[in-house]
Amino acid sequence: MTSFPRISLRTESLSSPSATSTVPAIQVRHLGVWYGSKQALKDVTLDVPRGQITAFIGPSGCGKSTLLRSFNRMNDLIPGARVEGEVLIEGQNIYAADVDPVAVRRHVGMVFQKPNPFPKSIYENVAWGARINGFKGNMDELVEEALRDAALWDEVKDKLKESGLSLSGGQQQRLCIARAIAIKPEIILMDEPCSALDPIATLKIEDLMRDLRGRYTIVIVTHNMQQAARVSDYTAFFTVTPDHVGYLEEFGTTHQIFTNPRSKITEDYITGRFG
Repeated sequence: MTSFPRISLRTESLSSPSATSTVPAIQVRHLGVWYGSKQALKDVTLDVPRGQITAFIGPSGCGKSTLLRSFNRMNDLIPGARVEGEVLIEGQNIYAADVDPVAVRRHVGMVFQKPNPFPKSIYENVAWGARINGFKGNMDELVEEALRDAALWDEVKDKLKESGLSLSGGQQQRLCIARAIAIKPEIILMDEPCSALDPIATLKIEDLMRDLRGRYTIVIVTHNMQQAARVSDYTAFFTVTPDHVGYLEEFGTTHQIFTNPRSKITEDYITGRFG
């Protein structure tokens, strides 16, 4: 059984709801994001269901990735970025003054558009995050568990000392997923994780997301509407105002969004009339 020190966003201990809790994994309240004087996202209110896959879709520039990065405070790393409103994880506003962004990122893993394994061995790619986060258990077991969960173990078990950069693009992306889940996050963010992959590798990542569903809350940004329809339980559609500020137009189950959208703008995007 893997074990980590208890992680809290603040100095006091964090009591996490169970995986079956009806409390949303992420609660967004009136969120606005600016880069300098340019507003990128306005007044987003949204509940991300726990243990489900939620897809963010919409045209380029509508704020999908900006919102995703708001969930683990990655926007903090962009000079001039500013956030208003609240993002609550386990009932705690991650933008409160006494919240440690590093602790937030232990709860919220991230997989990027382009596979980015470290220039280290396959083993060390998985072990690195766990080690720096204070893991005290059996590292060999943890690495194997993470690689199995990422559907990669059988392909790499005999070459764990080889560089992660020696793997194919799809394998590298699954290695990055293994690296993210090795620290046992509650939430995994995926920013267009298949856009650099071929169709076969894409299907493996999609199968993996379905396998991880339930154990983790997954939020995926994708430009591929077919992918959103295939893998997600819920879908949020974003678009832009006439002055190019992103906003949430509609949120619902994926079945409802794709078969019976409430908004004419959503329907026009889903049917390819714009976007």
